[in-house]
Amino acid sequence: MAAQALPFLRWSRSAASLRARSSTTAAPHRLFSTLRRPSAAARCEAGSKVMLKGMDYSELENWVQAQGFRPGQATMLWKCLYGHNVWAHCHDELTGLNKDFRKMITERADLRALTVKDILTATDGTRKILFSLEDGPVIETVIIPCARGRTTVCVSSQVGCAMNCQFCFTGRMGLRKHLSTAEIVEQAVFARRLFSDEFGAITNVVFMGMGEPFHNIDNVMKASAIMVDDQGLHFSPRKVTVSTSGLVPQLKRFLCESNCSLAVSLNATTDEVRNWIMPINRKYNLNLLLGTLREELCHRKNYRVLFEYVMLSGVNDSMDDAKRLIELVQGIPCKINLISFNPHSGSQFKPTPDEKIIEFRNILIQGGLIVFVRLSRGDDQMAACGQLGEPGDYQLPLLRVPEKFQVAL
Repeated sequence: MAAQALPFLRWSRSAASLRARSSTTAAPHRLFSTLRRPSAAARCEAGSKVMLKGMDYSELENWVQAQGFRPGQATMLWKCLYGHNVWAHCHDELTGLNKDFRKMITERADLRALTVKDILTATDGTRKILFSLEDGPVIETVIIPCARGRTTVCVSSQVGCAMNCQFCFTGRMGLRKHLSTAEIVEQAVFARRLFSDEFGAITNVVFMGMGEPFHNIDNVMKASAIMVDDQGLHFSPRKVTVSTSGLVPQLKRFLCESNCSLAVSLNATTDEVRNWIMPINRKYNLNLLLGTLREELCHRKNYRVLFEYVMLSGVNDSMDDAKRLIELVQGIPCKINLISFNPHSGSQFKPTPDEKIIEFRNILIQGGLIVFVRLSRGDDQMAACGQLGEPGDYQLPLLRVPEKFQVAL
């Protein structure tokens, strides 16, 4: 199959526009956090009221009945939270509910898990929302409008991340906290509430913000189910994409239990490189990861995994890498998303030149793969892929660079 002359995609990556960041690294700590997964309970830590957005519909219905009200009133409440363009954030916005029901909710339930701290606007129209959590930490959510009528919200699943991917700014933070179901869902609710009038429908959700979604699998699965509920936020399952660095047991569970889309952050074609830039590969290597996908997807119809590939100059962007990538994904229904590395302070890596990305892409196309080149969005506000977060004084250690790549860096 001959390579097609696809349009050249150009984007800005001005390092001068990046916010100043500290590159100080702390003494080595354990690579993966031993924090316990949070309880599935929907209660707020700070009080005795239940957090409504922490419940799926069946839990909400049971709770409403336990308070002495009819199941039908649970449906009306659910639609106030997620439908009818209400997206209620306070008790006064619970329109259409009877007086006694609203009074009970006011006394026994909270509607809001997040508080907007700031909204930053990039030159390309991308928005980055900084949310304060009730217990103090800040998370970041990105709204990405598109001229073709598609607007995507990129949600976070953790404060920080334990995976320590060497090219990712969030990974410098280490894991600070798993987000609750309510804290994840409310990012999508806020996106619709704040930007539907300006951008039109918020059509897509990607779990590609702060954190490794499958490290917080219970809350991510529950949040994504609420997002695609027909009576709730009603996103199409095909347009809700959960990304992982490759946690194999959780990946198998996701493919078994969820009808949402899957993205796998691949980023290397050899274990040597992936062990370095993505330490999770030392536990779940390429053979295990790709073999699992091949096995799990062989009987699934009309389903393609999205492989994300951040291109790092001199590290994973050779034409031999492109040829190996073609071989690695044989037998896996997939699409490839080539992503330019977005610089941040303290980074060891450099972006692959535009021309080389196109050459790499064309080799993949010749090999019969479906390939996209992702434009950088919001990089002048540190809102692009791999730029979210604020490491502060504590940072995970940078790993030793293999000798043969030291010149490239």
